[in-house]
Amino acid sequence: MQSRKIFLVKIFYDMMFRLFIYSVTHLYSSKKEVFMHHTQLSKRHWLLIFTLTSLTFVLGTSEFVIVGILTDISSSLQMTNAKAGTLVSAFAITFAVATPLVMSATSHFPKRKWMLFLIAAFIVFNALCIISTNYIMLLLLRIMTAVVTGVLISLAMIVASETMPSNKRGLAISFVFGGFTLANVVGVPIGIVISNSYGWNATFMLTTLLGGVAFFASFFVLPKGLSQVRSSIRDQFSLIIKPRILMAFFIPALGFGATYAVFTYLVPILNAMGAPNNSISLILFGYGFISIFSNILAGKIANHNAIGRLRFVFLVQAIVLICLFWTTNHFILGLVNIGLMSLMAILLTTSTQLYLIDLAEIFQPSAKGLAASLMPVASNVGIAFGSALGGIVYHQGNLMNVTWVGGLVAICASLLTFFSHHLDQKQSA
Repeated sequence: MQSRKIFLVKIFYDMMFRLFIYSVTHLYSSKKEVFMHHTQLSKRHWLLIFTLTSLTFVLGTSEFVIVGILTDISSSLQMTNAKAGTLVSAFAITFAVATPLVMSATSHFPKRKWMLFLIAAFIVFNALCIISTNYIMLLLLRIMTAVVTGVLISLAMIVASETMPSNKRGLAISFVFGGFTLANVVGVPIGIVISNSYGWNATFMLTTLLGGVAFFASFFVLPKGLSQVRSSIRDQFSLIIKPRILMAFFIPALGFGATYAVFTYLVPILNAMGAPNNSISLILFGYGFISIFSNILAGKIANHNAIGRLRFVFLVQAIVLICLFWTTNHFILGLVNIGLMSLMAILLTTSTQLYLIDLAEIFQPSAKGLAASLMPVASNVGIAFGSALGGIVYHQGNLMNVTWVGGLVAICASLLTFFSHHLDQKQSA
């Protein structure tokens, strides 16, 4: 029975892979036609997109890999797993709090020089992690790395938005976000393998080396003369209190919250489905692999009437999550449903990132940098909120009730998006 389920898992993901290849080929063909009728992306544009994507891949690997090597760290530094876990929570909290503050305070800095300095700081902090000998030193270095990571991600989004033709911004942003997806699918597993083979310090050697590659690529590719706006911190933060910006902030927060109310407990759900233990890692890899396609679709959605489309994306997401309550009673149907969950998970990223930047252009043009930082913060808020909400429901009763919670949160995201779209239409009328 166990071997049969493993065989079915492999067959399912072979089908998903073939569907992915077919879809990407079709997508590429359609993009090729679009390029023939609209402004083309030059080789310089593509090189910049690749460089920014590589940067987010490095930053994502550094941020996410810590989860997979916590046990090695706790054993090496002789502390409990719970204490080691604060390295993750401290990073997330610092990321969420410090990113908008630093982006506001440094909005007038020359972007190219500032980004190169931050990448160099990232390299130094990761190199120092290699020789960390105690918890406090490692914690402080992770906190400083969180500040650098949040600001670099925000700057990468701004650069991608400013330097691309207007009709290709969605494509560019989706590629840059794709760096995080690749980090989860490729970077993190490699980091864990290295940690298991050579120790957790070696994983930070990897992120340091990757940081060096990102620095040299950025040095030669990042353009000069990027926008630079002088504005007071007070003017910057006046953006955050605007109702439209707050609404736009909570759209991705609720979207990510819907997914993570379920995804946080995906392993127990797979166990309840009867998935063999030695197939769970394969299923999780498949989940991450499918999210690459989700990222490609996110760019398509963002190209035209993004918020209008997201209204219905969230409704479909709600249906997919709620259906898990029933489909997980059947192994293959459950796997298909989990694959669809992954496909819907990050369709919102590109659209909401550009929406926040565009709203800032309307309400406070000098605060576009701050607006660009809100999407990564919103995602972290949503992940924390969804995980906590799912945990409360999980511990109160039936595990599968988390699917209803995720669906309801997605419906809330849809309603908020409907309202935002209505206000956009009213404003443009």
